[in-house]
Amino acid sequence: QVQLVESGGGLVQAGGSLRLDCAASGRTFSTYAMGWFRQAPGKERTLVAAISNGGRTYYLDSVKGRFTISRDNAKNMMYLQMNTLKPEDTAVYYCAARFGTAIVASYNYWGQGTQVTVSS
Repeated sequence: QVQLVESGGGLVQAGGSLRLDCAASGRTFSTYAMGWFRQAPGKERTLVAAISNGGRTYYLDSVKGRFTISRDNAKNMMYLQMNTLKPEDTAVYYCAARFGTAIVASYNYWGQGTQVTVSS
């Protein structure tokens, strides 16, 4: 079992940057694959970026080169650095975890979400 808490969302102008943090509870954080999802109004929740316990990463095509996912297993933390933000990045962003090594897969544990709004 793992509990997840996101922070770092907010309002930013287009072209700006934000960093999202995800704090995880539990002693087995390093055994989990972690991901960031987002959901805009009227749209499905989409995997934006993911990272395995060994550091293998996945990015949605539209965020490649702009977003960077990372994790610190010693601190039970995951991060999403978002640069050159666009209005279409506006969404609620969720931290998620799943046991195992697959990163593009179903996730079992979810945070409460944090709003990111990018103004034009």
